[in-house]
Amino acid sequence: MITLYGRRSSCNVQKAMWVLNELDVAHEHIELGGDFGGLDAPEFLAMNPHGRVPVLRDDDVVVTESDAIVRYVAACYGEGVLWPTDPAQRAAIDQWLGWTTTTLQPPWIELFWRLVRTPVEKQNPKLIARLTAASIAQFQSLEAQLVHHAYIAGEAFSLADIPAGMTLYRWFEMEIDRPAMRHVERWYEALQERPAYQASICIPFPELVGKLEY
Repeated sequence: MITLYGRRSSCNVQKAMWVLNELDVAHEHIELGGDFGGLDAPEFLAMNPHGRVPVLRDDDVVVTESDAIVRYVAACYGEGVLWPTDPAQRAAIDQWLGWTTTTLQPPWIELFWRLVRTPVEKQNPKLIARLTAASIAQFQSLEAQLVHHAYIAGEAFSLADIPAGMTLYRWFEMEIDRPAMRHVERWYEALQERPAYQASICIPFPELVGKLEY
């Protein structure tokens, strides 16, 4: 039996939720972190000494870190659909997984913290403007890729779309000025048609607004 640990409002937990739901993998979800607490419990630290979510337990196998979790689930339960076994096809997906983690997510996450999670009276407009510009630059890289492809790594939905696609709901919900990106918007619309995306990613986040600690 698979158990996923982590609060649903965590963007990294949402990646794991999405791949499990996308592949219709039966699992239990235990919310931890934030107001749920539990990250300092001895039984949780035994699974992840870093005290962070998400954590996935699959019988005796414990996997931490969201990108490792999505790869593990796809490898074990995806039958080559989301993450092909062909090395070239897998590399095409993996390069976008790496890019999302190292290049797209950092300014996007920081912008979310500074604009949404920081109380209005403590916000720094100049910093928010810089982070907005940095985020736009990375989404424009996605726009350039999606000019030529229906999905990030080709014409079929794949694991590459999950970490990057996770960012879109909050990106479009944030109250910022953003340029039109026709292909990113088309991709977002396609993702919204997937039931697993709606269930895992399109989750309102009022409990995070103005709260630096959650």
